[in-house]
Parts: sequence; C-alpha cells; structure tokens
Amino acid sequence: MGKADFLSPKAIANRIKSKGLQKLRWYCQMCQKQCRDENGFKCHCMSESHQRQLLLASEDPNKFMDYFSDEFKSDFVELLRRRFGTKRVHNNIVYNEYISDREHVHMNSTQWETLTDFTKWLGREGLCKVDETPKGWYVQYIDRDPETIRRQEEQARKKKQELDDEERSAKFIEEQVRRGRDGKEVDETPVYTELKRESEEEKVAFNLGASSSVAGPSKSSSALSAGALKAAASSTKRKDTSSDTRGEKKKKSALEEIIEMEEKKKKQSVRTDHWLQPNIVVKVVTKRLGERYHKKKAVITEVRDKYGAVVKLIDSGDKLKLDQNHLETVIPAPGKRVLILNGAYRDTEALLEGIDEKNFSATLTLDSGQQKGKRVDVAYEDFSKLA
Repeated sequence: MGKADFLSPKAIANRIKSKGLQKLRWYCQMCQKQCRDENGFKCHCMSESHQRQLLLASEDPNKFMDYFSDEFKSDFVELLRRRFGTKRVHNNIVYNEYISDREHVHMNSTQWETLTDFTKWLGREGLCKVDETPKGWYVQYIDRDPETIRRQEEQARKKKQELDDEERSAKFIEEQVRRGRDGKEVDETPVYTELKRESEEEKVAFNLGASSSVAGPSKSSSALSAGALKAAASSTKRKDTSSDTRGEKKKKSALEEIIEMEEKKKKQSVRTDHWLQPNIVVKVVTKRLGERYHKKKAVITEVRDKYGAVVKLIDSGDKLKLDQNHLETVIPAPGKRVLILNGAYRDTEALLEGIDEKNFSATLTLDSGQQKGKRVDVAYEDFSKLA
C-alpha cells in the first residue's frame, strides 16, 4: 500500500498528532524520540540507533543521569523565576507548565523519582522556600541576585527614612497641641453674684444718657458705679493685654520651633545614603570573608557606583571589593585629621578636638572651606580618619 498523500486526512491527522504532547511512557530520553503508541515504541527499542545509544549509556550511566538531572533542574528553576518570580505557587502548576514544552527533559531520566522528591531537594539546597499543606507542596523562588538585594536594601532604607520623617512631624504636632492645651484658661465662664446694698436709703441709678441726672444721694452711687465700671474696664484691659502677651509668647515659641524644624530638615536634606570617599581609613565588619579580614583596617583606594569600594588592607596589603554596608568609619585619637563624609559639611577636612561618648558624637574644627576654624559636633558615622 502506497504512502498517504500529503493533503489526505490521514497525513493531516498524523502531523497533528506529531505536534501535540504524547504519553510519557512512549518517550525515549536517550534518543529524544517520541512514539505515538506502544507498537511504535517497541519498534524503536528494537532499532539499531537505540541499541547504540544504550551501549553508550551503559559505559557511564551516572554521567548521563547527572546531565539530565542538571538540565531538568536548570529549566525548572528558570521557569519558576521568570514565570512566577518570588511568589508562592503550587509545585504541580509549575510542573504542568514545564512539561507543556514538547522538548523538555523528562523526570524519569533524572535522579528524582517523583515531583515531591524534587521539591524537597530544592528546599534542602536553598534554591526555593518549600512548605507542605493539605493541598500539596508549595514552592517560592529565592532571588539571590546582588542587584536585586541592593535594590531591596535601598527601598527599605528610603521607607525607613520616610517613616522617621512622619513620626517626627507627628511628635511636633502633638507637642504643639499639648502646649496649646496647657496655655488655655481653665474656666472662662462669667460668675454671677447677688446685688446687695449697704443701707436702705442708698439708691441704685443707671446713667443711660447725658440728659439724665440724679440728685441727692444718687451722686455717690453714680460715682461708685462709674468707679466700678472703670475698674472693670481696666481689669478687662489688663486681661486682654496679658492674654495678648501670652499669645505673642506662644506664637514666638511656636515660630522658634518651626525654624528649628526647618533647619533640621535642611540639614537632613543635605544628607545622603552613601558616604564612601577615597583616601580614608575604614574597618571591615563583615564575617563572610572569614576571620582573616574581620575587624581589619583598610584604606579606600577607589569608589565604584557610590555604594562599592576597592579597599587595601593596612596589615597584609590585600585588595578587596566591598559594599559600604560591610564597612564602618574609624575614629582616630584627638588631634588627628579626619574627613567629614555626610551632612552639611560633607567633603570638609577637620581636626578632631574631643569625643562625646554619651551622644555618640565628636567635636571637630573645620580645617578647609569657607567656614575654616568653626567648631561643629558631628556623629561618629559621619566622619572618618584620613589615610
């Protein structure tokens, strides 16, 4: 019987079957051959090419298994990283997307028998976070890229700085409200008293106009009323004056507080999150490099990308490339020259006069710039010894 025509229904059906996914039991990983049915797989196993591949694999079976295992692990982790990122996802969902590729490496050719064993292995190796639930195993990719870690640290630093500014503003507002409540008068309601006359003959008169006049004993009462009105007016005037003075004092103190806050904000705006400068002495604080370099002093020879530096150890002369989080400033003895690394006096050389251990700061005398000779207080982390 001749071969079916290219456009015949049978030929079209065969091409559709060959493009789609077939059963795993009829796939040969060594030959990378997918068979459609049991008969085709049997014929392939009896073929000369398959026998030749088996002879090659029998010489070093571990070599082929390690190769297929490494390929399976790399493709699976890469799909998890690109498709789901650092999200927590069911391992079977990732596996179904992985096997949708017709040319994928099958698990029966690797060192893992089941998907659960492979998931546990990912957790033991630290490639992913895995946890078991009643619905099955979940995986979460761990991104260890240095650029990603640096970006996350920078975002966390900015968020912390914003929270500090918000807390400072909230405390300032709370302090102003408390001062306003303390300065407010406790009770301003008028007190009404009973009207009493000293004698029965005394009359009470009210002068409502210039034409009205009262003779006799009413003169003394009108004079008394006028004196009382003058005393009340003077007391009211004194009260208004005292309240105005207190208001001016309160406004003045609030203004001073606002000016101080503005100056603090101005100083903070000058600050930056990077402080590395060449030709300064620093100390290595990271333990990742071992005890050989821990707590050793070095000199910065080059600054890279603001947050990285090439340092040369003073004792051994070794050169290292470190991040600024792995370094800290060095405080010399009084009288030595230092360089201010952050704040309003950044990049200014100074002389160390004294150290305030309670406030974690030091008194410096500026030795360069327009304000040469000025004494300022600078925190420990904002200056370091010059090489």
